[in-house]
Amino acid sequence: MTMCFADICQPLFSEACDSPLVSNLPQSAFRSSSQLSNSHGPGYAKLNRRDGAGGWSPLVSNKYQWLEIDLGERTEVTAVATQGRYGSSDWVNGYFLMFSDTGHNWRQYRQEDSIGAFSGNTNADSVVMHKFQQPVFTQFLRVLPLDWNPNGRVGLRLEAYGCRYKSDVVSFEGTSYLLFRTTGPSTRNLLSMNFKSRHNTGILMHVEGQHGQTLTLELLKGKLFLHLRKGTLQWRGTSGDFHTTASSGSLLDDQHWHRVTMEHLRGRVNFTVDKTTMLFFHKISFGGVPAVGSEHSRRNFHGCLENVLYNDVNVIEMARDQQLSIMGNVTFSCPETVAMPVTFASPESFLRLPWEAARDGLAVSLQLRTWNKVGLLVTFDLRHQAGTLWLYLSEAKLRLQIIKAGRVTADMAAGMALNDGQWHSVDLSTQRDRLVLAVDKADTFTTTTSLPVMPSSHIFLGGTISPIQRSCSTQHMNGMGSEQPVLCLLHARCSPSHCEHGGKCTQAWSTFHCNCSSTGYAGATCHSSIYEPSCEAYKHQGNTSGFYHIDVDGSGPIKPQLIYCNMSDKAWMVIQHNNTELTKLRASSGISQHLAHFNYSADTEQLGALITQAEYCEQELSYHCKKSRLLNTPDGAPFTWWVGRLGEAHTYWGGALPSSQQCACGLQDDCAEPARFCNCDSDLDAWANDSGVLSHKDHLPVRLLAVGDINRPGSEAAYRVGPLQCYGDKDFWNAAYFNKETSYLHFPTFHGELSADISFFFKTSSSSGVFLENLGIKDFIRIELSSPTEIVFSFDVGNGPFEVRVETPMDLNDERWHHVRAERNVKEASLHVDHLPGARQKAPADGHIHLQLNSQLFVGRRGFLGCIRTLKLNGNTLDLEERANITPGVRPGCPGHCNTYGGLCQNQGHCVERHNGFTCDCSVSAYTGTFCHKEVSAYFRPGTSVTYVFRELSGNASTQSSYLYSDLSLRGENVSLSFSTSQTPALLLYVSSYHREYLAVFLNRNGQLDVKYKLQSNKEAEVFRSNTRNLANGQLHRVSIRRHAESLSVQVRQILPSCQMSDKSSELDPEIARLNSLGFTGCLSVVQFNAVAPLKAALLYPHTSTVTVSGTLTESNCGSSSSSSPYAAETTHSLLGKAGQFPVVNAISSDSALIGGVIAVVIFVILAALAIMARFLYRRKETCPTQEPKGVKSEDSPETLFSNDPNSQGVINDNQKEYFI
Repeated sequence: MTMCFADICQPLFSEACDSPLVSNLPQSAFRSSSQLSNSHGPGYAKLNRRDGAGGWSPLVSNKYQWLEIDLGERTEVTAVATQGRYGSSDWVNGYFLMFSDTGHNWRQYRQEDSIGAFSGNTNADSVVMHKFQQPVFTQFLRVLPLDWNPNGRVGLRLEAYGCRYKSDVVSFEGTSYLLFRTTGPSTRNLLSMNFKSRHNTGILMHVEGQHGQTLTLELLKGKLFLHLRKGTLQWRGTSGDFHTTASSGSLLDDQHWHRVTMEHLRGRVNFTVDKTTMLFFHKISFGGVPAVGSEHSRRNFHGCLENVLYNDVNVIEMARDQQLSIMGNVTFSCPETVAMPVTFASPESFLRLPWEAARDGLAVSLQLRTWNKVGLLVTFDLRHQAGTLWLYLSEAKLRLQIIKAGRVTADMAAGMALNDGQWHSVDLSTQRDRLVLAVDKADTFTTTTSLPVMPSSHIFLGGTISPIQRSCSTQHMNGMGSEQPVLCLLHARCSPSHCEHGGKCTQAWSTFHCNCSSTGYAGATCHSSIYEPSCEAYKHQGNTSGFYHIDVDGSGPIKPQLIYCNMSDKAWMVIQHNNTELTKLRASSGISQHLAHFNYSADTEQLGALITQAEYCEQELSYHCKKSRLLNTPDGAPFTWWVGRLGEAHTYWGGALPSSQQCACGLQDDCAEPARFCNCDSDLDAWANDSGVLSHKDHLPVRLLAVGDINRPGSEAAYRVGPLQCYGDKDFWNAAYFNKETSYLHFPTFHGELSADISFFFKTSSSSGVFLENLGIKDFIRIELSSPTEIVFSFDVGNGPFEVRVETPMDLNDERWHHVRAERNVKEASLHVDHLPGARQKAPADGHIHLQLNSQLFVGRRGFLGCIRTLKLNGNTLDLEERANITPGVRPGCPGHCNTYGGLCQNQGHCVERHNGFTCDCSVSAYTGTFCHKEVSAYFRPGTSVTYVFRELSGNASTQSSYLYSDLSLRGENVSLSFSTSQTPALLLYVSSYHREYLAVFLNRNGQLDVKYKLQSNKEAEVFRSNTRNLANGQLHRVSIRRHAESLSVQVRQILPSCQMSDKSSELDPEIARLNSLGFTGCLSVVQFNAVAPLKAALLYPHTSTVTVSGTLTESNCGSSSSSSPYAAETTHSLLGKAGQFPVVNAISSDSALIGGVIAVVIFVILAALAIMARFLYRRKETCPTQEPKGVKSEDSPETLFSNDPNSQGVINDNQKEYFI
C-alpha cells in the first residue's frame, strides 16, 4: 500500500535481475519431504534436465509433500518456472511457493495480496514461468504441490531467476540507536530501509529538522505509523503545530523483512510500506530516540534494519566504519528467533503432544494471534477420569472449563478483545489443588479444584470441540499451527483496507467485513452511494420539496451533502450560507471597508461539482444605499467588489454581465443618472438600490463581499447575498438513441481494477442486446439484455467468467425507462434492475481481484436498438450526447419520457413531454404543485363567498373544447370537496338550475351527512341519509359524489387535522336557505366539479371574469392530506323512483338506509389525513342572451382550469351558470 502526502508517487527502477539461480547448484542444496527412489531425488529437479528419472517425485503424492532449495545466500528472486518429470505422466497443476532466510521461518508468496496459488503444468515438457509482481529476498525456496495429473504422480523440475543481493544489517536490542547527521538541505531527499521486528511496538526512525520539524516512523501494534510535525506556525498572532499522522501495513511484527521508503520533495512526503517513498531532515536517529532533546518517550526498536539508504548514503556501512554515533548495544548481524509459530488453517488441524505421566505439576505456556472470536486452544483428559479440560476463546475472551459427565466443575475467564491479530501470551499452571490462568502476564485468575489437574496421556492443541460439548463452542481456532512447518499464516485483510468512504473494516480468519453505517454508502465495500446525485433525480422519483442528501459524484470521493430541493416546475437546489438576511451598515470613521465572509453548507469541492453539473445557477446580490456609492461608475475605482468560488475578485453587480463594471440598470439603460451604470453611484441623499442575480456559473457562489463607501458622514448602506440556487442536471438527461443494430459508441478504457459500479437507464423494443462491454487480454466486463425478461452482468478478473442474473416478472422491451445498477468489488458482485429484488454472487475468497482491461469501452452493441441515458461508471458520467453527435447511426437525446414518468402526475394532472424530461399540467385539476399534488385550500369566515359563473358554448364553438359544456342536461356529475367544521346543521354543497332542479349536500343537526337531489321540477326532492357518526367534530373529511343518470354514489373519508369554512346563497330551497342563513366558518379544499376547479381559480386567479370573491378569503394549509385507512364501502343508488329496484354493491349494512322507500345510501368512512369542508351553489339555464369571443388559453391559466382542452377556442354565452362558495 502506498500513502502519498504529495501530488506524485515516483517508483524506483532497478537493473535487470533475471539470471538462473538453480541450474548450477549442487545436489546438496536440494531437500524434499520424501522421494520415490534415489533416481527420483530432489537433486534431479532442475529445469530442462534429464538426469536420474528426469525430475523429483515424492514417495506418496499428497498435499503434504514439499521440495526445498537452498540458494546459498540471501538472493533477489524475480521469477520461477516449472516443468513436469521428463518422459512421464507426472507433473504439478498448481502449487504454493514459500520463502525463508533460515529454512525454518517460512512465509508464503502471495500475488495481488490475495492469490497464493501458482498455476503449474499441463504436461511433462512445457515450461510455465511466473514473474513476480514484487521481488523476493530470500535464501530458501520451498514448493508445496497442490494438484497434479490425476493419471500420474507429483513430478517437478524447477528454475528460479534473479540476481545477487547485497545486505548490510544492524540489530537493536531495545535501548540502542544510531545517530546520523545530514550535511544540509537538498531539493529531493530519499530514505529507504528494510526492517524485521521481534516486537509489535518500537521506534524505527526519528528525524529532527533545523526549524522544529520532526518526523517519527513508529511500529505500533504491528502497524507502521508516520508522524510528521512541521514545527510551530505563526498565523495572525497565533501559534500551533501542524501534525499529520498516517499508518500503513499490519502484522508487521511477523519476523519477516518489510520495506519502507520515504521521499521528501519541496515540502511533500510520500510514505510507502513494502514499496516506495521520500523525505528531508537535518538530524536523524535510527532504532530509537535520543534521551535528551526529544519529545518522544515511546519504546525503542527491538529488531533488525537492513540496507538503510539516505540519498544513496549507506548508513549501516557508515556505522560499521564508525563514521556516525552509535548509542547502546548495536550488532551488525540479525540473529533469528528460536520460537517457531505454526498455523491451524482448517477445522481438522491440530497438534497432539505426548505427556509424561510421571510429572507432578502442569505448566503450559503459549502465544496466540487470531482474528476469530471463538476457537479451541488446548484440551486434554484428566487423570483418574476426573473430566476434560477445555481452554478456548469465547467472544474474544479466554475461557477455561473442566467438565465431567456433562457437569461444569471449574469455570474461569480472562482477557478481552483477544481477536485483534496481536500476539497474546497464555499461561496455565497447577500447584496441588490450585489452578492458575494468566493472559499477557497481567490478567491472572486462580481457582481451587478438588482433584489435581493433570493430563492423562496427551495434550491437544487446536482442532474442534467434541459434538457432545458443542454448547461450549462450535468453531475451531484459526490462529497458529499447521501440518506444514511454516510461519504464522495469519493475513491482515484490513490492511490495506478495501472498505471505502470511511467504512470500518473488521476481519475474521478468511474474510473481512465493512461497516458502512453513517457513511452514506452501501455494499460489501461501502462503494456505492445510497443517495441521488441531484434534486432532479429526486424529483423524478416523485419526491416533493424538502431536504435531501445529494451525492453529486456517486461512488466518487466527494462526500454527500444535505441540500434543500425546491420542487417547482424545475428542481431547484438551494444552498444556504451563514448570512442571507439584509445586513445594514452605518457610517463609521474608523472603518474604511466592511468585509463579509460567506460560509456555505457545502464545501468548495462540493460546490464546484454541484455548479458544474447544474444547467443553470443564480444568486441574488442586492445593495441599498444612501450616500454610499457602489461601483463608482463610469470611470472611478470600485468601492465595492465581491469574490467568487475560485478566489477571483469581480466588479460587476447582480443583473449585469461579467467584467462590465455595471449594475442591472446600466445594462437596461434605466439608471437614476444616465451617465452612470448603477443607481447607487448617483450618491443621492435618499435611499436607492441596485439589485439583481448573478448567473455566470464559473464565478458562483459569492464567498466574500467588500463594501467600501461607508465612512462618510450620513452614509448608510445595506446588502443582501441570497442563497445559491441551481436547477437541472446535465447528466440526468444525457442520452443517446441507437437506431441501427450495427451502431455503437466507444469511449476510453474503463479503469475499475478493484471496484466498479455501473448505472444507467435504458428503454428499448429489442429482445436482446449489449448495453456496455469492455475487454482485456483475458479479463472483460459486460452488461447485456439476454432476453426480454433477463439482464446479465458478467466479467472475468482471472478466475473464469462470472455472471450475475436478474429475471423480471415483466418484459423490459416495453419502451419504458428501466434503471440498471451493477457493482463488482473484491468481495462480491451485485445487479439491481428498477426496484426489483437484486442478485448477488460472492467472489472467491482467495481469487484474483484486479480487473485488467485494455480495449475501448463500447456502449450499445450486438443488436441493441433503443435509448441509454445517465451512464455512470464509478461516479463519472459519460457524455453520450457529445459522442452521439459524431457517430453515424446514433442520435443524441431520447424522447418519450411520459410513458415512464407520467404516473407521477396526480389528481388528473396531465404529463407534458419536454426535451429533457417532462412537466405536469395541472390545468384541469383542483390541485397544483410539481406533480399536481398540492391541495388548494382556503379559510372562510362569515360573510365570505366565492361565486363562479359558467359560460355555455354557442353553436359555433369548437367541438374539441366542448367537453365541459356539451352535457347541458347534466346527466352526471363528479363532485369532490374536503371540509371540517364543528357546526350543525351546515350546508356543504348546493347545485341548482333556474328550473329549480338542484343537488344539496349538508350536515343535519346530528352531524350526519345528507344528500338531497331534485332532478325533476315537478317531483319532490329525494334525501339520502347516512348512518355515519357525527362529522361535525372539527376533523377533516373528504366527500366525493358521483352521479350518472339515475345512479348515485357518495363517499366520505375522515382525516385527523381540523379546519372550518362558511358561505351564503340566494333563491334556495326553503330548507337549504334556512341552513345557509346560519353562515359558515371553516376550511375548504380541493373543490372540483367535473373538470372545473373553482376554488383554485378564486385563490390563484381571483381577477378572472368567471370568479367573484366577496369578503375575506385566505389561503390555508388546512387541506394537507395524509394517506387514508383501507376501510371503505360503496353503494350504487338508483334514482328510478321505484322502491326496492336498485343495485347495491359492496354495501355495509350498518351504513345503509332506505329513505322514503325509494333510495338506498351507503357511506364510505375511511381514516386518512386531510382537512376540508365545501359548499357549492350552482345555477344553470339554457338561454343565450349575449355572445363574446373566447380567446386561446395558456397552460394552467385561469381559463384552462375549467376547460378540458387548454387550447380550445370558440364563442360562449355569458351569465348562465355559477357557483357560490
